[in-house]
Amino acid sequence: MTVFAGSIPELYDRHMGPVLFEPYAQELAARLPPQAARVLEVAAGTGRVTRKLVSPSREVVATDLNEPMLTEAKKHVRDPHVTWRTADAQELPFPDASFDAVVCAFGLMFVPEKPRALREFRRVLRPGGTLLLTTWGALAHNPASEALHQLAMALLPDDPPAFMATPFSMHDVAELRALARDFPEAEVETLERIGVAESAAHLATGFVRGNPLYNQLVERGVDAPAFEATVAAVLAERFGDHPCRSPMSAHFLTATA
Repeated sequence: MTVFAGSIPELYDRHMGPVLFEPYAQELAARLPPQAARVLEVAAGTGRVTRKLVSPSREVVATDLNEPMLTEAKKHVRDPHVTWRTADAQELPFPDASFDAVVCAFGLMFVPEKPRALREFRRVLRPGGTLLLTTWGALAHNPASEALHQLAMALLPDDPPAFMATPFSMHDVAELRALARDFPEAEVETLERIGVAESAAHLATGFVRGNPLYNQLVERGVDAPAFEATVAAVLAERFGDHPCRSPMSAHFLTATA
């Protein structure tokens, strides 16, 4: 399991949340059927999507396997209509047909057995229920993240940190469609957006210290502050500063049970 712990959840939410995740959280919440009265969120992370799902007419059960991420999420979402649970997407602790919708934003990439997770999503959905799922497009279409990946690989060519391969491992649209083959209806849409950070240094802090990549750098004896400064300089050069604006690409899978 990829561990988001220590100071990572707070820095992740503060520095990367508004830039990378907020635009797609809004898009995802807008796609939720208004009649969905009971919603399961899988891989809720720090609650960026949860904040958009909250409604007096809706019960939300927000889950994640990383308890420290949920601890951070609870700081931002204080609503009686939200229940928090630590749960594994591959073995959801809920009865069959118990939710009107299942939402999973940028979490499936971290699940070891993805077909098993999709079977669980369908199992807990009521007939006619909706699955909304997002994954990142290819690194080439997310150039700020690609820059971070390239800098980390160049820094340690003989022992490259492997983390960045995971978030962008599900960029194949055909693979997404195949995973949803047991759903009667499924479609995939690719959405291009611009991530806007208040500065290159602000985003670099999230990229380096709000990221499990940080642990891999420290384990290898890397001067993390120096690396963060390098990342900030490259981001500023390529995408501007105050603000720093970088293109992003993500896939949205919408399926009906």
